[in-house]
Amino acid sequence: MTTQTLLQMNTIFISIVIEALPFILMGVIISGIIQIFVSDEMIAKFIPKNTFLSILLASFLGSIIPACECGIVPITRRLILKGVPLPAAIAFMMTGPIINPIVLFSTFLAFGNSWSMVFYRGGLALIVSMIVGFVLKLAIKEPPLKNNHHKPVHYHSIKERISAMLEHSINEFFSVSKYLVIGSLLAAIVQTYVKTSTLVTIGNGPVSSHLVMMGLSYVLSLCSQADAFVAASFRSSFSTSSLLAFLVFGPMLDIKNTFMLLSTFKSKFVLLLCTIITITVLAVTLVF
Repeated sequence: MTTQTLLQMNTIFISIVIEALPFILMGVIISGIIQIFVSDEMIAKFIPKNTFLSILLASFLGSIIPACECGIVPITRRLILKGVPLPAAIAFMMTGPIINPIVLFSTFLAFGNSWSMVFYRGGLALIVSMIVGFVLKLAIKEPPLKNNHHKPVHYHSIKERISAMLEHSINEFFSVSKYLVIGSLLAAIVQTYVKTSTLVTIGNGPVSSHLVMMGLSYVLSLCSQADAFVAASFRSSFSTSSLLAFLVFGPMLDIKNTFMLLSTFKSKFVLLLCTIITITVLAVTLVF
């Protein structure tokens, strides 16, 4: 390992961490607010009993919460503990980093003020989240969280609530951040030693091009606010559907995000979820 290679890896690692940290912070603060200020009864009234409607509502909920794929994992965990059905919570987790206004606007700019890419990306993300949500409804019969305990606590003043919210957010931040660091380091190592040009050479066929772009999005571990500009740089080499595979799959699954999922959910569930998302994104974008 040369000094130049080590410096390159270090730069990539630091850039990934710095890019993700503000959204992790935002995510744990929202998680703290949900924990302290949103009761189980409020959640029960808000979420429809019908599976289709609950998944649909949760999928669109991401449009008002500007979280990336890292910051949304703590929020998802808190929603599940508060009583949100697993299919709906996972659908929210999958679409939140894609259909929020910041990401859609960056997609619009990256592709030369093209509304079509915005609609394609948002629409395909919603379709994938709905399919994955229904599959999980059928496949999962036991709680997938590692820590499934949730005890309601009663507070006597607003000061106590704010103090508890901050304490919860800080604890969750340090709990989640170590997995971000591990995932970011692995992503930096892979980016340094796996050349993008090699992957591009492999992706010549209609199916292989989708797989290569999905693999590239997983390896690069880009924040969803910036990934559209990287995807746009491949327009001359890959089809629109391949680029959409990159834009839809990356925010749903990447290296750092996988480690954060493993910190929250049981390994068996994470493996199943990764498999379902991969197959669904590939199938939907190929059909497109």
